[in-house]
Amino acid sequence: MSGIIGNCSLVVSLMIVGKLIHPLIAKRSISKMTKLTPFLESKRPKQSPEFDYSTLSNYRDFKVKHTSLDLTVSFEKKSISGFVVFTLNKVNKDVKEIKLDTSYLNINKIEIDEKEVSTFVIKPRQEPLGSQLVVTPPTSEKIEDDFSLKLSFETTDKCTALQWLNAKQTSGKPYVFSQLEAIHARSLFPCFDTPSVKSTFDLEIKSPLPVVFSGRLTNEVATSNGYTYTFDQRTPIPAYLIGIASGDLVSAPIGPRSAVYAEPFRIKEAQWEFDNDVEKFIETAEKIVSPYNWGRYDILVNVNSYPYGGMESPNMTFATPTLIAHDKSNIDVIAHELAHSWSGNLVTNCSWNHFWLNEGWTVYLERRIIGAIHGNATRHFSALIGWNDLQNSIDSMKNPERFSTLVQCLNDGCDPDEAFSTVPYEKGFNLLLHLEMLLGGMEEFDPFIKYYFNKFAEKSLDTFQFLDTLFEFYPDKQNELNHMDWETWLFKPGMPPRPPFDTSLADPVYKLAEKWIAKAQKYTTEIQFRIFFNKDDIKDFNANQVVLFLETLTQGDIKWEEYPTVVQIFLAIYNTDKLTQSENAEVIFKVFKFKITAHLREYYDDLANWLGTVGRMKFVRPGYRLLNSVSRDLAIHTFERFQDTYHPICKSLVKQDLDL
Repeated sequence: MSGIIGNCSLVVSLMIVGKLIHPLIAKRSISKMTKLTPFLESKRPKQSPEFDYSTLSNYRDFKVKHTSLDLTVSFEKKSISGFVVFTLNKVNKDVKEIKLDTSYLNINKIEIDEKEVSTFVIKPRQEPLGSQLVVTPPTSEKIEDDFSLKLSFETTDKCTALQWLNAKQTSGKPYVFSQLEAIHARSLFPCFDTPSVKSTFDLEIKSPLPVVFSGRLTNEVATSNGYTYTFDQRTPIPAYLIGIASGDLVSAPIGPRSAVYAEPFRIKEAQWEFDNDVEKFIETAEKIVSPYNWGRYDILVNVNSYPYGGMESPNMTFATPTLIAHDKSNIDVIAHELAHSWSGNLVTNCSWNHFWLNEGWTVYLERRIIGAIHGNATRHFSALIGWNDLQNSIDSMKNPERFSTLVQCLNDGCDPDEAFSTVPYEKGFNLLLHLEMLLGGMEEFDPFIKYYFNKFAEKSLDTFQFLDTLFEFYPDKQNELNHMDWETWLFKPGMPPRPPFDTSLADPVYKLAEKWIAKAQKYTTEIQFRIFFNKDDIKDFNANQVVLFLETLTQGDIKWEEYPTVVQIFLAIYNTDKLTQSENAEVIFKVFKFKITAHLREYYDDLANWLGTVGRMKFVRPGYRLLNSVSRDLAIHTFERFQDTYHPICKSLVKQDLDL
């Protein structure tokens, strides 16, 4: 029982509806009749979970009991083909059609209960949601209460779910990987592409090269033509969580229930970066939330073009190679993806309007894991970094009035990718941190964490179901909850109220940055600056403190383009592996930001070339915005050079950033 709290001798596990409940929860008198504030009640949807407007399927008419995939990977054709079988139960007794999401797919054949159906149509494309596939059984038949639906399909060259790379773009062999969040599963296979629909999965897949998948490997057969794998996923998941990659992949152990996968040239450094830490993260998370129920937790270090820090595909986190910093300083991203095993994967937002329920909770749990291992000051320091990222994200938005609210409104068919930002992550985290403090600290909040994730396990929910659960769990805290400014937190754009962060790890960083800003406006020669500064100033800073140091300098009121000589002196004084020679992509980018904001022209091409070596949007998008701010011609020329190496999602969003 140590997965519930640390000391198993203190735990008396209780069973409620067949699930483990923390004893502190059982002692509470949980109200089921609590109402929200009048303002929140005025915002409540007619039905919860709220309808998902980002799907064209009639998902509410059916229950998906199971999904089977049979796929073949063709690197020659750059396509994945095969069939999917849905085991369905009819919920709406009057339904006469099955409507599925597709996007740039070829549909070859459809069968209901093993009988071919020719009466189907792919409707005209509705950007950005794709093309609705409508299946109508013959008039002589009706849809049975329980039936199977089999669809044969093939992806096309317009598929947004996959990135294909040739041998020259990798270590020597072709490679393909999927990225299905938010609404790209429909371009891999026809489906109910909504996080409101969850099902168990099984997969058989053939490929000339090794394959990884978001599930449990049950069989592997090597043939003269390649490999045939079978996987299963016994915990119900939505379609967007499916992850597939195939390429020249090898693995190495990093813990008792974890391995890392990567191309051969990268496997040793990846193993060193993650070894031993992952199991600590899992054990810590289990104490905070509940036992890890997915079996294995493996990591795929993807190719350079991977657009995200990580993707929480169950059992197999997809990660960016920029996590390999050679000093373990970026390992907290793995804590984040692991935390998704509970928030997002086990308990899921019902639509992308409520994305913060996935990401805000995950950032909160990530920082609780880090804080439990390294101390609460480290948790708050990470929160400070996140606060700065949130401010930068909102400042750079083209439409902050719409996209900086915590609860989104994408009901007009807006692309969820367009709304993607730091807001659901950091604004969501700060709401949960505020609630933790308001309700009495971790000791009072932790029982709610366990109750919430137990209540909604394997379900999808909206913000109002979260709020109902919060209010019902704290009947003795109604005054505090009723006086919360819920309108500002949930529905108003801009920055949220700032929590009282512990700044003990940030204070020396701020002090050094303030000293540089003051001296920059007074002195001009290196001799003068070396009286006050030397490389030992930052010798005790960790990588995150260096990031905050650089970010504080560039966020201040000082205009560094007026002090280019001072910036050159700064770079000379701190020409160490902590800063200018760092291999940590987070630090590298912040150094570039400092150089470019100072208009040091000799570094423009360096940034441009670096943007050809990374695909992570956290660096690529602001990198192009930086270049564009000093040389639009260089920004456009650089994008034209490298656009075909970027993932389709990244490429599309950079085009928007550059107004192309």
